[in-house]
Parts: sequence; C-alpha cells; structure tokens
Amino acid sequence: MTRMSANRWRRALASGGRQALASKGPGGARCKLDTGQLRVLEAVLDAGPAASGWSDQCWTLARIAEIVRRRFGVEYTLAGMDLLLHRIGRSVQVPSRKATERNEAKIAAWKDEQWPVIKRGWRTWAPGSASRTTPARA
Repeated sequence: MTRMSANRWRRALASGGRQALASKGPGGARCKLDTGQLRVLEAVLDAGPAASGWSDQCWTLARIAEIVRRRFGVEYTLAGMDLLLHRIGRSVQVPSRKATERNEAKIAAWKDEQWPVIKRGWRTWAPGSASRTTPARA
C-alpha cells in the first residue's frame, strides 16, 4: 500500500463516509457480449467447427473471433478472445496426438535442408555499415 493510496482513501472516507470506500467492481473494460450472446457462443463452440463451416475439428482463436464478428458484429483481438474464453470457463487446448496426415520423412528432410539455412540468418561479418543512414566506407 502506498502513501498516496492511503491519503486518497482517507479523503474519500472524510468526504463520503464508509460508502465512498465501497468497491466499484472490477476494473478494466466491460465484456462486449451480453450474457445471452455468451450462451449462444458457448452453444456454437459445443457444436464444433464443422457446424460453422470448417472442414476440420479444430477451434482456433482466429476462427472463434470470426464467429463472434459474423454473429454479433463485435471485433476482438486474439488476446481479447483468449480472455473471453477464460471468462466463460474455456481455454486454448493443444492436441494431445499428432495428425494422421503427418509425414515424418518430409519433416526430417525439411529439418535437415531448410532449418539450417533459416537458423544461420544474416551474415554479420560482411563489410558494410551498421547504420541505416550512414553508408559503408570503401
């Protein structure tokens, strides 16, 4: 507790009594969806992605945000959608098994051929200037 907080509370008590110290509820932005819309969203999520037009059985934050935008006309960021899911008692899940379409040979080849090129990155020993505005000296 800071001295400023104590002084603010003391002034509130002096001006408005104990009622002035009562909680005004949680801080932060209010939910953009009402309770009825949240119930509809839960029903849509329970029905699965296929019922909403996706071919696989995988909900993503982007897909759920798209459903909310289409049905309720409300925009959410992916982080905001994650918070909304937590509010209704859900969370992002990671599959416990690997996909049946997974091709281990292609993955191993990619790791051997492509990943070293990506990991190597830019060559920092090449002559040049570190500054974007000052050209390298010859």
